[in-house]
Amino acid sequence: MHRPSVLLLLCASLLLPITAVARLPGPLQAVPAAKVRDLSEIRSSRVLRVLVNQSRNSSGEVQGQAIGVEYHRLRAFEQYLNGHARDGQEVTLKIIPKAKDQLLGALQRGEGDLVAPGELLDLQPGHAVASSEPIARNVPLVLVGIKGERRYTKVEQLSGKTLALPTGSAAGEAVSQLNQKLALHKLAPIKIEWVDPTLAVEDVLEMVQGGIFHLTIVEQPIAERWSKILPKLRSDRQLMISEPGEEYWFVRRDASMLRASIDRFLVGYKKPANEDAEFLRIYRRLYQVHYPLAKANRQRLEKLRPTLQKHADAQNMDWLNLAALAFKESALQPDARSGSGPTGLMQITPSAAQRVGVNNIQNLDANVQAGAKYLAMIRRKFFNSPKLNERERMAFTLAAYNIGPERVQGMRAEARRRGLNPNQWFFQVERIAMEQVGMGAVSYVNSVNKYYLAFDRERESLEPRGQKVASRK
Repeated sequence: MHRPSVLLLLCASLLLPITAVARLPGPLQAVPAAKVRDLSEIRSSRVLRVLVNQSRNSSGEVQGQAIGVEYHRLRAFEQYLNGHARDGQEVTLKIIPKAKDQLLGALQRGEGDLVAPGELLDLQPGHAVASSEPIARNVPLVLVGIKGERRYTKVEQLSGKTLALPTGSAAGEAVSQLNQKLALHKLAPIKIEWVDPTLAVEDVLEMVQGGIFHLTIVEQPIAERWSKILPKLRSDRQLMISEPGEEYWFVRRDASMLRASIDRFLVGYKKPANEDAEFLRIYRRLYQVHYPLAKANRQRLEKLRPTLQKHADAQNMDWLNLAALAFKESALQPDARSGSGPTGLMQITPSAAQRVGVNNIQNLDANVQAGAKYLAMIRRKFFNSPKLNERERMAFTLAAYNIGPERVQGMRAEARRRGLNPNQWFFQVERIAMEQVGMGAVSYVNSVNKYYLAFDRERESLEPRGQKVASRK
């Protein structure tokens, strides 16, 4: 069998695109370790700080119902610890959501006691971190597209294709390995689009179903779970992405008592038979993002663009934010009507329009003006702090547009009390919304955000040549 030379392998590796390199978990530089809290210190403090992947797939609670696969397991571990507590030293969980690629670094810095990622996560050199016994063994990565489109059975068929991956995806390293094989055959590499940080793995899957992204790679259990919610998804299991991996929890290397307790718990843990019952009930009708760039939608948007741009510019907004909101509210239909009062393209109510001095909202121009002014009023009055970046400011504004600004401000206060970031809606304050009012507002903001990102990816084709409209992310 012919073996390529070292030089050939080196040359092949130089051909790989930078975007195909996986984002490593945690900081790249060496991080000084804080004082380790082992089980005795955790029991004394009565709090077990758990760093979780901010994906709703792995952690989360909706109005008292656990929906994350790791959330069920963590609650069972809490009960296990308290069942073995002495002198009343029962512990409660403090859930700390982080982006997946920040989890191990945060653990090493002492920001938590345990990492429960709910996805494949590999240790990298330089982390003073140890893994538990496997949570799940032989977990393969699978390519996910939508039914009716081309199936992939060989790596060579992916040459030149683009995959959408969320931050920290285990598929990044796998794609790098695949690209080495493609380079040896002088084939174009697989491209990776690292998606916006407001998107978790389930958001990417929804956008694949909606036609915004074409392909992604996820762990097979995640693909199977979300295919129950997103029935258009298709997994190409015949395609070998990489060797199956193992899922773990992680603790600090010196927290030997905590690690031993975790391993003993995992030996006897059996996931509940109805683990996904609430997940299916809550999510089944929520993930319904549609393709906003179909030919008919593009034609409608082109007709509406001058009006949207005029009123967005008047309020110092990105016009694509208005476009995304209009697509969510009315599917870009200016004559849309609702039985409860919301009217027109922006589905604004007469009372809301009157608050910003606009009448006759049956008229397209007035309808868009009222919507833009009402958003701007909410933004200016409630979310004008310089601590908010523009993307988060818009997310809070949209949430307030949906459920009321006072309620959103109350959620920010509760987030601050819980140690969450009150200036970040995505994955932080939205957790409070999930608990207090359910998934309605969270789904609303997520949908508009996805439509905005879809439009923003095509900004150049949506704006006339020579026209410069700044993206205000």
